[in-house]
Amino acid sequence: MTAGARYESDRSDGASPLPPSVLVGLIGKGIQNSRTPFMHECEGARQGLRYVYKLLDTDMMGGTPPAIEDILAFARRFGFRGVNVTYPYKQAAIPHLDEMTADAAAVGAVNSVRFEDGRAIGHNTDMPAFAASFRQTLAGAPHDTVLQLGAGGGGAAVAAALLSSGVSALLIHDIDPARADQLAASLAATFDKARVSTVPSAAEASARADGIVNATPVGMASLPGTAIDIGLVRPDMWVADIVYFPLETELLRLARAKGCRVMNGRGMAVHQAALAFDYFTGLSADVSAMGRDFDALSGGS
Repeated sequence: MTAGARYESDRSDGASPLPPSVLVGLIGKGIQNSRTPFMHECEGARQGLRYVYKLLDTDMMGGTPPAIEDILAFARRFGFRGVNVTYPYKQAAIPHLDEMTADAAAVGAVNSVRFEDGRAIGHNTDMPAFAASFRQTLAGAPHDTVLQLGAGGGGAAVAAALLSSGVSALLIHDIDPARADQLAASLAATFDKARVSTVPSAAEASARADGIVNATPVGMASLPGTAIDIGLVRPDMWVADIVYFPLETELLRLARAKGCRVMNGRGMAVHQAALAFDYFTGLSADVSAMGRDFDALSGGS
């Protein structure tokens, strides 16, 4: 029984019991523009919960922010039901968990941590969220060969989603070749290693790719630009970006101008938030309603 449930059942003043209380949060760097709190709190209200979602932004914690293990310990100690985890902590959080779900272990990154019976259990909702958005937005697009930019925590989930979605040849490029190699080796434990390779040159890889996915933070409002030379993008390609603030990144704007099919970060953001809500509460979120909440807050930007 949660602390909130104990408080509600112990009332003796004859007043109506309060709805269940849920405290969750998001750990990340530079996350003040996140739409996730709004989506979660609106869905919590629809489900009859007193649902509070807090930002634990290390950019707002002084010159030397606490280590990820200290932030997780704080959240557990102060009664959080769970936390989402975003850039740059999706892999750094893993050594400080008690357990991971099979999905998170397969991906090698976590974006949701639930605190249960004194244990911190890591999960990954990014992978199924990207896969769902990919199926909906780029249905019918050729995806035999895909170039993925970025091999961090978000990139690990995207890579697993692409391979699960039928990509035959996934080419991974990262500014840190060792990180790309590590991701490829990790994926080989779950998928056919012949389907995954690292590429030192985005130019060479793009020439044979059906589509490109930006799984780096480049393109965020706080990190503008493109992770690839737009001259390497062909009109017959599709281009996807996991960044959702802004929705129309520079990469997507330029690719759209070339005639490419594009996929922005909205679908992944909405689906991962809905799945995380399910994970934290045990209740099924209304994905369509959470999408409308996202759009209302985004104002189309």
